[in-house]
Amino acid sequence: MRAIASHQGKSATLRSMSPPARQFLSVALPIMVTLVVSIWLASISQNKRLDDIVRRLERMESKRDLHEERLVRVEERTSPLRR
Repeated sequence: MRAIASHQGKSATLRSMSPPARQFLSVALPIMVTLVVSIWLASISQNKRLDDIVRRLERMESKRDLHEERLVRVEERTSPLRR
């Protein structure tokens, strides 16, 4: 019963408002809220993707550095100038 009374009170409040305000609250506001929430969620998702990409690049860079160190050691052992 309370929910019905609460709903009736809200609709009475809407009826007492001016038509432009009523139209804004019933049409534009829900659309704006939906857009804001969608953009916010998309930005969070994009940030997670970028973090994953950064982690992968860092891992690749560390592997490249290890390979470079190995190649330097091999070059030092096989260099003709050393002999």
